[in-house]
Amino acid sequence: MGVSRRTVLMGAAALPLVASLVTRAAAQPVSASTASEIPPILFVHGNGDHAALWMTQIWRMESNGIPRDRLMAINFTDPLARGDDAVEQPNRSSTEQQRRELGAAIAELKRRTGAPRVALVANSRGGYSVRNYIKNGGGADVSHAVLCGVPNHGVYAWDDGLGGEFNGRGPFLRGLNDGESEVVDGTAFLTLRSDGHDKYAQPDGRFAGKPGTPTGITSDGPALRGASNLVLGTLDHRETGFHPRAFREIYKFIAGREPERTTPRPEATVVLNGLVTATPGGVPTNRPVEGATVEVFRVTPDSGERIGAAIHTAKTAADGRWGPAQVEPTWPLEIVLNSPGAPITHFYRSPFPRSSDVVHLRAARPLGAADAGAGAVLLMSRPRGYFGLPRDIVLFDGREPTDVKAGVPTDSVTTLRLPSPEIGRPVVALFNQERIVARGWPASENRITVAEVTD
Repeated sequence: MGVSRRTVLMGAAALPLVASLVTRAAAQPVSASTASEIPPILFVHGNGDHAALWMTQIWRMESNGIPRDRLMAINFTDPLARGDDAVEQPNRSSTEQQRRELGAAIAELKRRTGAPRVALVANSRGGYSVRNYIKNGGGADVSHAVLCGVPNHGVYAWDDGLGGEFNGRGPFLRGLNDGESEVVDGTAFLTLRSDGHDKYAQPDGRFAGKPGTPTGITSDGPALRGASNLVLGTLDHRETGFHPRAFREIYKFIAGREPERTTPRPEATVVLNGLVTATPGGVPTNRPVEGATVEVFRVTPDSGERIGAAIHTAKTAADGRWGPAQVEPTWPLEIVLNSPGAPITHFYRSPFPRSSDVVHLRAARPLGAADAGAGAVLLMSRPRGYFGLPRDIVLFDGREPTDVKAGVPTDSVTTLRLPSPEIGRPVVALFNQERIVARGWPASENRITVAEVTD
């Protein structure tokens, strides 16, 4: 497959409806001239995900002077793809449903800002809805399209399962890729991809459930004829959208200049808000949960112990929102989610340097047979990337996890089980430079701990 340009950038290794669909960010004011130079930006998440994954990139945009009302992130109602695009499945979406929801979000951002066109930044499956929208009549609305780790030629190209949208030989992707150019004139396209570390751009089918079977896809799969195509070194599938290296290229492509900084600028006062979302039958959705209780505690950085009473307590209404909660930018937090029919989930988080209303919460997975007999169950989770061994430093309770596979990064969660006498003791989760101290809670009370990595 040929591409118009292949520039290799070897980076450091490691690094209701519209109202419910679209979530705002927070930012610092800038001059009107600066605001008019850069189009409003809509961030589009991937398969099974939600807007919260874009939190750090939104912070970086804000810290480079983009006003808060020109940044938005969509929450697709049912973010998980169907097995066959033409066959309905509960709580899963078709490509057409995602295209329509994206169109509604674009219209809302244009209405709110008065801008004639917007820029779209998408990771993974989100890039499918972006390309689908632009190709099928929406190009006049979109100035820039940045596609991060998007499997533009499929995760596999097989003769079976042609109805799946991830099949490069299926009608959906063949329709998007038909023609001499794979992009649409009038919209500037940039693709960002990994140099062999993206699990969805691999020549072997082991990540698609068929080890040893050629996929027909290579690491060049996310590139498009007619686009600017950049390789970001050893970043993994998600890092192509959420890593600081990715931010630099996203900002530079849209703004036309280098960013002043790639780290978030702390705010004096931080206000947090977000949605509690449902996982019916284990399927992740962005449908709001009513009647969930959320408590926010300040904790000590060295032991994870609570400092005083809850800073914030709320019970969600029909819209599923749990905030606003005011905190300081230096406070590590414990956020406790008691969502109906799910384990009570204790999230331990690093300090939030800036405000955000995309701090979305989904309860942890139910305790299962493998957890039987454990006094406490703790998860270390990295939503914005995978744990790469030996690429990253990954230590959970002082040990490298045995359930994280080495090589191509594929795992974003690792599990630790403590015996009953050790319930409540501090447990350190270390990912590169980020250190979170969590505490175990009794599994017998249907409680589970998540140490959630921000980077």
